Amino acid sequence: MSNPFARIVEPLDPKQPLKKFFNLTKLEDVRYARLPFSIRVLLEAAIRNCDEFLVKKQDVENILDWKVVQHKNVEVPFKPARVILQDFTGVPAVVDFAAMRDAVKKLGGDPEKINPICPADLVIDHSIQVDFNRRSDSLQKNQDLEFERNKERFEFLKWGSQAFKNMRIVPPGSGIIHQVNLEYLARVVMDQDGYYYPDSVVGTDSHTTMIDGLGVLGWGVGGIEAEAVMLGQPISMVLPEVVGYKLLGNPQPLVTSTDIVLTITKHLRQVGVVGKFVEFFGPGVAQLSIADRATIANMCPEYGATAAYFPVDDISIGYLVQTGRDKEKVMCTKKYLEAVGMLRDFKNSSQDPDFTQVVELDLHTVVPCCSGPKRPQDKVAVSDMKKDFETCLGAKQGFKGFQIAPDRHNDVMKFNFEGCDFELTHGSVVIAAITSCTNTSNPSVMLGAGLLAKKAVEAGLTVKPYIKTSLSPGSGVVTYYLRESGVMSYLSQLGFDVVGYGCMTCIGNSGPLPDSVVEAITQGDLVAVGVLSGNRNFEGRVHPNTRANYLASPPLVIAYAIAGTVRIDFEKEPLGINASGKKIFLKDIWPTRDEIQAVERQFVIPGMFKEVYQKIETVNEAWNALEAPSDKLYTWNPKSTYIKSPPFFDGLTLALQTPKTIEGAYVLLSFGDSVTTDHISPAGNIARNSPAARYLTSRGLTPREFNSYGSRRGNDAVMARGTFANIRLVNKFIDKQGPQTIHFPSGETLDVFDAAERYKQAGHPLIVLAGKEYGAGSSRDWAAKGPFLLGVKAVLAESYERIHRSNLVGMGVIPLQYLPGEDAATLGLTGRERYTIIIPEKLKPQMNIQIKLDTGKTFHAIMRFDTDVELTYFHNGGILNYMIRKMAS
Repeated sequence: MSNPFARIVEPLDPKQPLKKFFNLTKLEDVRYARLPFSIRVLLEAAIRNCDEFLVKKQDVENILDWKVVQHKNVEVPFKPARVILQDFTGVPAVVDFAAMRDAVKKLGGDPEKINPICPADLVIDHSIQVDFNRRSDSLQKNQDLEFERNKERFEFLKWGSQAFKNMRIVPPGSGIIHQVNLEYLARVVMDQDGYYYPDSVVGTDSHTTMIDGLGVLGWGVGGIEAEAVMLGQPISMVLPEVVGYKLLGNPQPLVTSTDIVLTITKHLRQVGVVGKFVEFFGPGVAQLSIADRATIANMCPEYGATAAYFPVDDISIGYLVQTGRDKEKVMCTKKYLEAVGMLRDFKNSSQDPDFTQVVELDLHTVVPCCSGPKRPQDKVAVSDMKKDFETCLGAKQGFKGFQIAPDRHNDVMKFNFEGCDFELTHGSVVIAAITSCTNTSNPSVMLGAGLLAKKAVEAGLTVKPYIKTSLSPGSGVVTYYLRESGVMSYLSQLGFDVVGYGCMTCIGNSGPLPDSVVEAITQGDLVAVGVLSGNRNFEGRVHPNTRANYLASPPLVIAYAIAGTVRIDFEKEPLGINASGKKIFLKDIWPTRDEIQAVERQFVIPGMFKEVYQKIETVNEAWNALEAPSDKLYTWNPKSTYIKSPPFFDGLTLALQTPKTIEGAYVLLSFGDSVTTDHISPAGNIARNSPAARYLTSRGLTPREFNSYGSRRGNDAVMARGTFANIRLVNKFIDKQGPQTIHFPSGETLDVFDAAERYKQAGHPLIVLAGKEYGAGSSRDWAAKGPFLLGVKAVLAESYERIHRSNLVGMGVIPLQYLPGEDAATLGLTGRERYTIIIPEKLKPQMNIQIKLDTGKTFHAIMRFDTDVELTYFHNGGILNYMIRKMAS
């Protein structure tokens, strides 16, 4: 391998021959010493791939000149070392690969060229649901039902693992992708082909950023972009601005990492970091464990940044040892990082690099808090929760309002559950879930929850039996140390039995609530509550019957479950009264930091990690027994409702089609701000009266067999019908929430899919109007694929979340952005006009284009193709079409 920047160094491992690492003369270059550490990783990746085709020497110079060019939209390529996928996004990726092989063959190419070049790990974690809870066999019964529902999908994934090289499948029941990555998959430093270089990763899940907490630069991309990366295509990105986030002081004794990340999320949403890197520095970082840092990095999508990077330091190195990594490799990792100036000492301010902007947080100012009721950035101090919820009850419908009439705030609905009478009111907790890699990866909060449960049980406290409690750890290691430390039985006594190893309630796989509870909520039109230790609480995501959902630390999840309501002031009101009549307050059972750390030191040990992970790929007997075809080309089953060859490549030719002006488009939907990918392409339950349900019923399925939208992402017929199918969708054309719109030629109100079909049959193109932060949330590529299949040619928004804009580009849908200071209101747009979008012959990145209305009005918008490479994808009709033509030719 020839590379102008490779340099021979002394062997880092004396047992191995001389190694090379990519270094140029940067240690002597004054520019390098001032670069943010995250940009240094980009630099290493560019140097590693420097040749006349992939990365040019000028790209390396541009990165070194980051301080000068960061505001100038300079395009650089980035080729990560690895790709990770979860099954909800992994299944459609493998479906695309299978279809791409078919397409390449039809065009006369070698179909086996469609194969991952860089290592790809797919972790099956999104399929299991909380169907059973509060019983000792919940885990086994949920796993059995998972296999019953998803056998066809799992067989398809097993085919993919055999048909494609470089693709490893981590079976269901192993854990959550980001926690498995943190504890097992991540290398920190790669040792490959005779070279050392920094580990880096992109993943088909927005919370891939969790690995930034360990010093591995990573972020989420859409499945479409990840597929191109796996096939060897670098990511084309604008060299980002880097916001330095300085941490000072020490957290207070009662504060958890969850409180810290919710505080940071609100702060950085106010600062505005969309499209930017955030890099943490300052002496406060040294007070945080790797698990704390990973929690903060995990919620990077919620504060909108591309990456949330913690450079590697000695605590990072210690974590590698603690989690059972090979000690000799860990020592080589440290030596390499020291040799290239990438090992950080957060207490040494002389190492602080230059940043675009610096903001600060004194950790001592953080207080216990939750976030909600509808967005992760809406932080509420625990001391204010009761007052805040009651204010939200009566406030106007919105992110902080439910518009409940004042005379109904104290409504009570009586119901019977398992022979006993209970009452529900506004604010009653009906779901309490310790879930998500955000928090279950952190032994301090998990052991804190266990110790709180122990003290609660010993004090005589209980959780009402109708509350759906669950514990879904991110890896088997969690169960191991909870059991060994003696707290698991107390968690079980409060209803927090292990129900599965997967994302579960955090992604809306919360399963059904008891019928009597649902009936009481529905008849009383109650604002019932879910409390979860997850990272998102968008409307309609957690459960259809919980209109308010709060993110909280695992100990607080248990506390609110015991209280049974969020309308409680923990400082003044008791959690409960025990059998002796004694009032028990939260402060009476909250464990101290010293208690937690003592248990953690004793029970979270390397042997646990080694024992769990050495058998991770073989431990699931049901997976081992699955049989899959061995053909390199997939044989599609026309009867399947899970796996279907997508229409994306139908009629594709080697010749490019010149993009044409979009003539007379109708507006399919008109939105306000913060429309999420959950609104666009929901992952949860398929409503029985929806177009998707009608399709599945026509194929002979019963509602019990519908499964979820997320599990159906291998079938475009279901997913197109599920686009904009969120029951909490707010469309300005309709005066109520729901997945409907107006078909303007007829004036009829129809389900969104049915309206789109009418437009398509008449040959009318479509657009979508939106406000700020369009596409917030997850990396799901179906939020772009779905609108594409509905006939949406462009979206006009005030701003976009990064991943969704990239996904639109990847599907050939034009992301248009209003000019600064303009929006639908200032331009007088109602959405009832017809839009002609003028596409010039010669295009350039971020150019202004003209839009003409049938009313005679004309205005301009920015075409958000940000790089020349993105324009190339657009000319090809999308990134996958580009890759097929490249492989076929």
